[in-house]
Amino acid sequence: MDSTDANDGMISIGGGINAKELDHALMVEMASTAGLDLGSEAVSDDQITPLLTQQPEKPRLDIFSVSYPKRKTNKDQIPRLTESETSPFTQFIMWSWSGSRYSGLVCMALSSSVYCIMTILSNVFSAQAIPLFEIAFTRCIIISALSFMWLRRSSQPLFGPVNATSLFVSRAVTGSISLITFIYCIQRLPLSQSMLLSFTIPLTASISARFILHENLKLAEIAAIVSSFFGVIFIIRSMVSVQGTEGGEQVDGIHYFYVFLIGLLSSLTGGMSYCFIRAGAKQSDQPVVTIFSFGLVSTPAAAICMITFEDFVLPSFYSFFLMIILAILAFVAELFLARALQLEKTSKVANIQYLEVALSQLWGIASSRVTPTFGGFIGSFIIFISISCTMYLGPEKDME
Repeated sequence: MDSTDANDGMISIGGGINAKELDHALMVEMASTAGLDLGSEAVSDDQITPLLTQQPEKPRLDIFSVSYPKRKTNKDQIPRLTESETSPFTQFIMWSWSGSRYSGLVCMALSSSVYCIMTILSNVFSAQAIPLFEIAFTRCIIISALSFMWLRRSSQPLFGPVNATSLFVSRAVTGSISLITFIYCIQRLPLSQSMLLSFTIPLTASISARFILHENLKLAEIAAIVSSFFGVIFIIRSMVSVQGTEGGEQVDGIHYFYVFLIGLLSSLTGGMSYCFIRAGAKQSDQPVVTIFSFGLVSTPAAAICMITFEDFVLPSFYSFFLMIILAILAFVAELFLARALQLEKTSKVANIQYLEVALSQLWGIASSRVTPTFGGFIGSFIIFISISCTMYLGPEKDME
C-alpha cells in the first residue's frame, strides 16, 4: 500500500543510456575519429559497445510496495508514470500516498471524504434495520480480511516488527474499546450528543499526542482544532433545532451520567488509539499492520457484544451487499487515516478530520435532505476556514 521509495539512480536518456555514460561514449568516438591518443592505443568497437547496452528497467512501484515513514524530498519521489500507463485519478492517489510534503494532510482529507461517502450511501440506500453490533462485526471481519490480503500481497509480516508489538497491541485494545463504547452510547444517548462525543476524538488525540508522543502543540494548531469543534457545535445545534433529538433508549438522571462517562471513555481511548497508530505505523513498513491488529481484537469483541446484547437479524441480500460496500469503504478510510498519521503530526491531521462534518452538511443541503439553517452555514464556513489555515501553514518542516 505504500510507495515512497525514491529513484536514487541517474536520469536515463533514450533507451536506458545514462547521461554520464553517453557523454563518455561520445568523447571516445570523437577522439577515435580525430586520431587522438586516448591512453596508448585506439579504442575498439568492443570497448565502446558495452557503454551503449541497455540498462535493466527498474521495477515499477505500486501502492503495495514497501512504505517508509520518513518523508522524502522532491528529488527522491517515486518516478512519474506516463499518462498512457496510468489515469489522472491513479496518479493523484499515488502522489497522495508517496510521502511528498503534503501527503499526510491530503491522505487525511481523502479519509474524511470516504467517511462522508459512507454517510451518503447509508442515507440514500436505506435498508432493513440491522443491529449496530452486527454491523460492526461484519465490518471488522471484512477489514481484517482485506488487511490480511494487503500484507500478504506486499510480503510484509502480519504483526509488524517485534520491537513494535506493544504499540500494535495498545492500538488494537484502545481502538476496540472506543468502538464498543461508542456503539453503546449511540443506543442510549440522543444522536446529536453521540455525534458530538465522537468528534471530540481529534481534540483528545491532539492532547494525548502531547503526553504519549511528546509532540509540541502550537497555539495555531490548538486554535484550528477548537475552531473546527465549535463549527461542529453550530452544525449539530442547527440540526437539533430543526429535526429535534433522536436516539435509542433515552436515559435520565444518574444513568445518563454513567452513559456520558462511557462516551468520554470512548473519546479518550479513540484519541489514544490515534497516537498508537502513528507510533506503530512509523515503526513498521506498512501502516496496514495497525489496521490488521485492530481487526484481530475488535472482531471477537464485536461478536461477543452481538451475541450478548442483541438479537441476530438475518440481513437480506440487498442489506448484506450494502454492508459489504460500506465495510470496504471503511477499510479505505482507515487506510488513508493510518497513512496520514504515519506521515504527519497528529494535531495537524486531526483537524482535517472535521472535513467530514462540513461535507456531509453541504451534501445534505444540496440534496434537500437537510433544511438550510444559518447555524449550519456558519459551522461549515468555520470548519473550511480552519482546515484551509491548516493546509496553508503546511506540514511540519522537520523531516522525522
